[in-house]
Amino acid sequence: MVGGVLAAIVDVANVGLPVMVLLIAGESMGVPLPGETALITAAILASRGHFDIGVVIALAATAAIVGDNVGYLVGRRGGRALLLRHPRLRGHGERMLALGEPFFARHGAKAVFLGRWFAGLRIAAAWLAGINRMRWPSFLFWNASGGICWAVSVGVLAYALGHSAERVLKTAGAIGAGGVVLGGIAGFVYLRLRRRRREQALMDGSEPAARRAR
Repeated sequence: MVGGVLAAIVDVANVGLPVMVLLIAGESMGVPLPGETALITAAILASRGHFDIGVVIALAATAAIVGDNVGYLVGRRGGRALLLRHPRLRGHGERMLALGEPFFARHGAKAVFLGRWFAGLRIAAAWLAGINRMRWPSFLFWNASGGICWAVSVGVLAYALGHSAERVLKTAGAIGAGGVVLGGIAGFVYLRLRRRRREQALMDGSEPAARRAR
């Protein structure tokens, strides 16, 4: 139904592409909007001669990059402060950052780049990168690379396959999302185990020193 509504909106040549840009940018900022559906709809209409597919892809990539960078700034400046200063969120925020910062230091590039193809990560990756202080030059590079590759791949697929492209992308996204969840769980367990080993090593090292002090 969402696709049908968007098709009706985007079919208006004077309004369609600005609506697509706003939906993609809003989704990239962290708002749950159907940005990818808007791109698919615009690409299908391009295949019917309503738009130029090159313009559709260029606008989609630009909207994704700009939206992600706004989301990054919101997360870095506002989201992090909220987590650390709000009394009810501080404890949870400190635990989240203790796990998130090492993850984004090691795997932030993959999360930002690959997140473009998965609905949940497409909404959350930018502000999570900001909250966890991923370096902005690295974020910008991988965000721009992901935004361009996403716009090209989704736009060309929808241009060539029509409405069936959305089913293909949803199936691939569900499989990929499952892999991301499993990988996230494995990473969480690994970080917790490594933290416990470090704590145990510090405790073991402090015992001989305490004995010598006696």
